[in-house]
Amino acid sequence: MGASFEDLITEAVAVPVAGWDFSWFDGRATEQRPSWGYARLVAERMADATAALDVQTGGGEVLATVPKPPALLVATDSWRPNLPVAARHLRLLGASVVETADAPALPFRDAAFDLVVSRHPVRTLWDEIARVLRPGGTFLSQQIGAGTNRELSEAMLGPLPSPDPRHPEQLAEAAGAAGLTVLDVRAERLRVEFFDVAAVTYFLRKVVWTVPGFEVEAYLPRLRAVHDRIRAEGVFISFAERVLIEARKPT
Repeated sequence: MGASFEDLITEAVAVPVAGWDFSWFDGRATEQRPSWGYARLVAERMADATAALDVQTGGGEVLATVPKPPALLVATDSWRPNLPVAARHLRLLGASVVETADAPALPFRDAAFDLVVSRHPVRTLWDEIARVLRPGGTFLSQQIGAGTNRELSEAMLGPLPSPDPRHPEQLAEAAGAAGLTVLDVRAERLRVEFFDVAAVTYFLRKVVWTVPGFEVEAYLPRLRAVHDRIRAEGVFISFAERVLIEARKPT
């Protein structure tokens, strides 16, 4: 029969959510990765950069995989528990970790960086990114697409409005409005599988935009329904939407 619903919920609640390490999900959930390989692209761009900024780095997990960092490397995050995690991960790269708000401004001088990257930002400050980029500098970002994990959100919240299918085009338009030249924009729909309700619960605690304001106690009836569904079908399937965008500041 496996662990009870109550035991799985207790286990999920006990797991810390700081950082952006998803290794706890090994064997309990899987997510298909985008074909473009964001970490590889970041590593390639970093190898050619002299000064780079990673906005909303989380725990610095992706940035820490860069084999050849630039001479100046700065990472920011707005959630205080992430900061010591990022500092630990990025120490060997010589990166500085800076606490910043998600808006309205980045605390850096104009034209400070020739590369800015951001993975899954809560909000993209297009004008600020254009301001801190040097002429000819590049912005590379993997964004959360509209309607991502809609199946899981609806399992908790009920039916939701249809997502805007023009989200990739809207990102490109926002980049252009900030004065950046879009080099690439593409989207993919990726399969996500949850094999127990502990994985679902921990995911909702960690990826907070899936169900804004999620509290375990308030959603226990919905979580139990998901638990029963996984017991009956073996898996809960959702789909993540990801968008890659790369843009350059004109010289």
